[in-house]
Amino acid sequence: MRLLATLVTLLILVGTSTGASAHAALISVEPASGSMLASAPKAVELRFNEAVTPGAIQLIDGAGRARDDVHVTTSGEGISVAMPADLPRGTAVVSYRVISQDGHPVAGSVIFSIGMPTGTQPPASVDRGLNALIWLSRIGLYLGLFVGIGGVFFGRWIAWSMTGMGMPRIALLVGLPSALVSLGVLGLDLLGLQPAALVTAAPWKIAFATSAGPALLVAVAAMLLALIALGRAWYARALAVIAFAGVGLSLAMTGHAATASPEVLTRPAVFVHGLAVAFWIGALAPLAALLSKPTPAVLPLINRFSRIAIPVVAALALTGLALAVIQLEKPSALVETRYGLVLTVKLALVMLLLGLAALNRYRLTPALAKDQAAAPALKRSILFECGVALGIFAVVAGWRFTPPPRTIVPETPLAIHIHTDKAMFQVLVSPGKPGMDDFVLQLMTGEATPLQAKEATLTLSLPERGIEPMERDAKLGPDGYWHVRNVELPFAGRWHVRIDALVTDFEKVTLEDDLEVAP
Repeated sequence: MRLLATLVTLLILVGTSTGASAHAALISVEPASGSMLASAPKAVELRFNEAVTPGAIQLIDGAGRARDDVHVTTSGEGISVAMPADLPRGTAVVSYRVISQDGHPVAGSVIFSIGMPTGTQPPASVDRGLNALIWLSRIGLYLGLFVGIGGVFFGRWIAWSMTGMGMPRIALLVGLPSALVSLGVLGLDLLGLQPAALVTAAPWKIAFATSAGPALLVAVAAMLLALIALGRAWYARALAVIAFAGVGLSLAMTGHAATASPEVLTRPAVFVHGLAVAFWIGALAPLAALLSKPTPAVLPLINRFSRIAIPVVAALALTGLALAVIQLEKPSALVETRYGLVLTVKLALVMLLLGLAALNRYRLTPALAKDQAAAPALKRSILFECGVALGIFAVVAGWRFTPPPRTIVPETPLAIHIHTDKAMFQVLVSPGKPGMDDFVLQLMTGEATPLQAKEATLTLSLPERGIEPMERDAKLGPDGYWHVRNVELPFAGRWHVRIDALVTDFEKVTLEDDLEVAP
């Protein structure tokens, strides 16, 4: 009983310690990535759309050396990386790994040059071995939560029998170490460390500081309670229902879906969705085991489960739909983003699962009522459901590497403002990257009134690459702005921009400035 009290207290305390959060995205960098500077900056300033926890921050200087003399400070949504005083000339790289409040790492690099660029490249940010370990540990965690805890709940509250608990027991024994590994590899990913560093304290400490740490502790506590509930204790049914609630609680404490706005809707939706999955998937393995040696009590049990499953599946569908709409924001994201493609595959597998469930309820179960010889066919169908469920776990685990569309910060067009006493021109470049870009020119007088021009010409050059001036005629659009479409900018760098506006046959206004195009 003392162990039980400890575990329940852990569930309550940890479950109430999570604050509101969302997936982090980098929204600004100073100096801008791709900048060419005359002298070394005092610091590199990173600003995100929410507060983040810094992990591995690395500086590679223009000589290609990894520097350990950088000082990192945080303030709300900002991270400041102080540069060493002896930073040599050339191209430097600041690579960062931070973790957002929903427990997911965000990584990237900032590149700038002091003087002329050199051949420094950002460090590799993808460790396929670590990613595979993260993916596998997530699948193991899902097995423990849904197959393990869900199976124990089915036995204690639906079947009223612990027959067929072999698979739930195995799932719990897989899920417990998977939860611990998930926490450790999260720290490895954040700090950019190799798997051997799991034996050190650093990855565990930083992972537990995120929302994923308490959520995984709740999952561990819930699985331990479910293991105890497999025994013959008089309080086993109470443990099973507490563990069952822990499934929804652990999922609602962290992750993309739970931390989306409005959290008053998304967190309860994730909680209910998790419970519905555990109820449905957890029942499959015990049912298949019972059908191996069917008894007269099996058919009433299947009918009882089917009746309860109808509102559970309805709740599963409604909460899943609500969460998908919030995460995608628009239907086109289903095919335009990696997250949407993963969701599309998941939905296809869920539809297959629903089809099998309908087959079981409306054809195979009535056949079993007429003849127990139909039990093998029903068992095969349920085992097929188990396989499809495992496929869903594998697909959903891939969401760990795909931020949802709602968190993707749209690219902001590059803009420069050229101002003299005689005129001022506003130039917008979209998307502002090497490749094909569109230019929009707003021509105004020195008093900020529209400048009436007969013609406008855009001239671009990149002296540092030896690219001579390229001249393109602008066309006046119905919006009153001058447009130059499909301009090819083959390289990043400091492009020189000159705009000539022919005001009259005898008067031309020319303004020019530099435009920094990042890699």
